Amino acid sequence: MADERTYPQRPFLAVSAAILRDGKLLVVRRARKPALGLYTMPGGVVEAGETLFEAVAREVREETSLEIQPLALAGHREAIVRDRDGKVERHFIILCFAARWISGEPVLNEELDEARWLEPAELAALRTTEGLAEIVASAFEIVERKT
Repeated sequence: MADERTYPQRPFLAVSAAILRDGKLLVVRRARKPALGLYTMPGGVVEAGETLFEAVAREVREETSLEIQPLALAGHREAIVRDRDGKVERHFIILCFAARWISGEPVLNEELDEARWLEPAELAALRTTEGLAEIVASAFEIVERKT
């Protein structure tokens, strides 16, 4: 099913959160294409009228039912997917935030099929989205500075 995000006229702005709790990170596994089966951070597209912090808190709540406190930008990623003919099929600019867990336990929506709290070193054993380990390292540094 095509939507406005498939073969877009422009990139979409998205946010994600490296959520830290007791020295561990929440990772989620995507249940849909284009990142099907990859572990990553919860997040999604910013809606008109939202601040970035509002968007990341809403997306995390929608995907996992968790309440978080976004702290600061931990990095960014560009996700560009091209079809067999080289045409841009998807294009997202993702701003990744360091965040503290406030409350709740993961209850996943239909976009995700697994959630785990991990030590950062455990990421190496998983299939993750590109650049995840670097974002996580930055997020841990931010949280330590803000503690």
